[in-house]
Amino acid sequence: MAEVAEKVILPKFDREKYFKDGEIVYGKREEVEAAADKVCEDGFENIVLLGIGGTEFELAPIEYQVKKYSDIEISSYNAAEANTVHPRNITKDTVVITASASGDTVEIVEAMQWIVKTGAQVVAFTKKEGKLGKFLTENGKIVIEADVTTGGCEFSYVLFDFLAFKIMNNQGAFPKYKEFADGMKGVFQNLYDIRVQFDERAEEVAKKYHDAPYSIFCGSGAAWGETILFAMCILEEMQWVRTRPVTSAQFFHGTLELVEKGVPVFVIKGEDEYRAQDTRVERFLKTIGHEDAVIIDLAEFALDGIDKEFRPIMSPMIVTALLTDRTASYYETYTKHNLKYRRYYRQFEY
Repeated sequence: MAEVAEKVILPKFDREKYFKDGEIVYGKREEVEAAADKVCEDGFENIVLLGIGGTEFELAPIEYQVKKYSDIEISSYNAAEANTVHPRNITKDTVVITASASGDTVEIVEAMQWIVKTGAQVVAFTKKEGKLGKFLTENGKIVIEADVTTGGCEFSYVLFDFLAFKIMNNQGAFPKYKEFADGMKGVFQNLYDIRVQFDERAEEVAKKYHDAPYSIFCGSGAAWGETILFAMCILEEMQWVRTRPVTSAQFFHGTLELVEKGVPVFVIKGEDEYRAQDTRVERFLKTIGHEDAVIIDLAEFALDGIDKEFRPIMSPMIVTALLTDRTASYYETYTKHNLKYRRYYRQFEY
């Protein structure tokens, strides 16, 4: 009898490695919480999020969540712009949170040269042996590394959430931190199941729209950072697909006039206060009878074991599972363009 091969449920996805990586990331909880405790013990007046490209977009939900749940003063900067103006609110009383997957992001490495001199506290999620990690370690700053290769952005979101929500908890906000963090232990099974649930639709979308003249992406609130990340960092950078990312609110002040047949409009409907903005875009598309509307409602995806109260916080993780992983994998299939190939990005000094 011929051997029956195991059915591949998710193409281009290493399920076993993903769950092992998930355990590694969740295992960083105590280390991240200790970093939050130190930040609070040392004292601070404000938090600054510093990123560029994907890291800037990944950190975006943290600014939204901190403003939503606390009175902590928080702002975010694009690292290149921060290097240009040296914001005056980055001082010895500031906590700077940053990240670099490569460990040598040029703009962030440059920023740390002058930020360290201000005496600011720094918490960086990066490789400890990378250029950025070594520099910060040598200067007594906090470096947290999770040596994982699968799952992408959701691992960053878990770590960022542990840090931000523990800081808020220590400062008297977000009293349900323990319940929230305990529930995160099962998030990776949920995100795997969500991938399986969406996989067929991801292929349909990629097959239909991979060669569209351009695509419009709308989102808002906690889901916006990952929405623009997918449009810019995945489709534009990795697939050379033309996109127009725009918040659901700004859509009605210019972009709506670009909606025409053959131009897909992706609407990522979140579950927080901004959902009404996303629904407004959806309603507009229905009103004009736009046949190329792709509505992705995050409320349709189950998060077993996660309190309903915490679902909006998980929005970026759901979006990365649906788009940055599954949809991207099928764009690669139909464009026949390897996601790892670049013409210009990091190919030479510029």
